[in-house]
Amino acid sequence: MKKSSHKPLDFVIDKLTNSIENTSTGEVFDTEIVRLIVKDLKHIHKSDWQFDWTKEIKDKTKEVYKLTTVNNPTIIQGLISIEDKQDHIFMHLIESAKFNKNKDKVYLGVPGNLVAYACKVSVDKGYQGFLAFDAKTSLIKHYQESLFATHFRGLRMFIETNAALRLISQYFKS
Repeated sequence: MKKSSHKPLDFVIDKLTNSIENTSTGEVFDTEIVRLIVKDLKHIHKSDWQFDWTKEIKDKTKEVYKLTTVNNPTIIQGLISIEDKQDHIFMHLIESAKFNKNKDKVYLGVPGNLVAYACKVSVDKGYQGFLAFDAKTSLIKHYQESLFATHFRGLRMFIETNAALRLISQYFKS
């Protein structure tokens, strides 16, 4: 059996919002997260993204989701790639759109929104919100503080039920 190597993630939780928030106006925009389909790839230009999302969407073991605003569903704010491990969800990749990175980003809350969604998928599948991922060493403490994630060993981290429910309730109204 092929052992997959997981790339350590290096996303930053800029702010836990209840949606996404414009950095200059503070205006909050309702979001939707839906499965990325091949047709959506025309909106993903390689120069604007760090990861190869075409490769991710073609990997049948993974599900890729896009975050958009309700009012503008063609502009992708962020992407996440997850895998159902039958007892938890594993987060392979997560990325904010180029315009949502660094100090002049347009929106806050994109990574938090996507992580909360992955936790919601875990709950919906009966895995009690368990989400695992590998983190860059320098960000382990950041994820412990911002996502209430637990450092397991090495680079592996996980979000357990209470932390997952906290994130889900932040972003998703029941």
